Amino acid sequence: QVQLVESGGGLVQAGDSLRLSCAASGRTFSSYAMAWFRQAPGKERDFVATISWSGGRTAYTDSVKGRFTISRDNAENTVYLHMHSPRPEDTAVYYCAAAASSTASYSESGYAYWGQGTQVTVST
Repeated sequence: QVQLVESGGGLVQAGDSLRLSCAASGRTFSSYAMAWFRQAPGKERDFVATISWSGGRTAYTDSVKGRFTISRDNAENTVYLHMHSPRPEDTAVYYCAAAASSTASYSESGYAYWGQGTQVTVST
């Protein structure tokens, strides 16, 4: 079992920066890929970014490329999402997810464990 706890969400102005954190426990953190997903009001949960077990490979959805950065600290069992220049359309509940293996995925089905989510609201 893996437990994931997100933090760092809140209200931010467009153009400012925000860093989300996801602390993991319960299994060897460095052995599995991690990801961030988000769910806006009235919409389905969508992929945002993923990072390989080593941190050497990352991938992003097109709408956040160049603005968001996913990173991880395996010594601290934590994965981060750095949100640079967020926009109002980035407003959503952000979820951290852990894969069942070292393989990263763009799909929810590739992730076995989920956090409870943290709300991010971007104002104009």
